Amino acid sequence: MSHNHSSSGLYFLGFLGAVIYYIQAATTFWMGVLGILKALVWPAFLVYEALKFLGM
Repeated sequence: MSHNHSSSGLYFLGFLGAVIYYIQAATTFWMGVLGILKALVWPAFLVYEALKFLGM
């Protein structure tokens, strides 16, 4: 079994960037909490938007 830790670090940096983005855009405390939850699943949003852009 081989584990690639560089992808974990890349995901963490993406997560951290998403948290910062969503927290800055939040207007209320609960929107900030929702932003943290969104940051956990940001790759799903990315894939969805990419597929929508490609017309799939």
